[in-house]
Amino acid sequence: MITPAPPSWREESRAPDESTTAWALAARDGDAVAVEHFVRALHRDVLRYVAHLCADPQAVDDLAQDTFLRALGSLHRFEGRSSARAWLLSIARRAVIDGYRYAAARPRLSDVPDWQLAAELAQPRGLPGFDEGVALLDLLAALPVERREAFVLTQLLGLPYAEAAEISDCPVGTVRSRVARAKETLTALLADAEAETVAEVSGGAVLVA
Repeated sequence: MITPAPPSWREESRAPDESTTAWALAARDGDAVAVEHFVRALHRDVLRYVAHLCADPQAVDDLAQDTFLRALGSLHRFEGRSSARAWLLSIARRAVIDGYRYAAARPRLSDVPDWQLAAELAQPRGLPGFDEGVALLDLLAALPVERREAFVLTQLLGLPYAEAAEISDCPVGTVRSRVARAKETLTALLADAEAETVAEVSGGAVLVA
């Protein structure tokens, strides 16, 4: 496993949220160009979020498509009280939950790869830092689902804690606690991975000598 340097926990600018919210409101009023901008701007975020929640990598694209179909069908009810991204991710979360319920109601034919493969497939390819992103996914796999979701929403997707709490249907303090514990776990895992790498290198050096 590639061991990256400890990731930065700094949250990103919220400026893009203003644009996507404006596009959502324009799309609600029938602007076809705004619909295209809205979908294009948030498609990757929906894919990444769904991939981190979904245990079936084959279902990620379908769930993302379902999310946008639900959102476009509900745009007439969107009033811009929260960001369009938070609103859309709330819909994505419900789509995943409904997907789980549907899967539970039908026979399971065979095991599928875990959520990590789907999340890796949703990552950008051929870009600086992609390997480090895959390595981070290895570490995220060790987190409980609730902490992983809180971390992904606030630290990877850059949502404010209040919006992450709204999506997760829990108090803001709970989200902050989950993120803090996730960071502690990830930091410890990174330290262990680095120590393991050093040990492997040292052992190799002894063998060569």
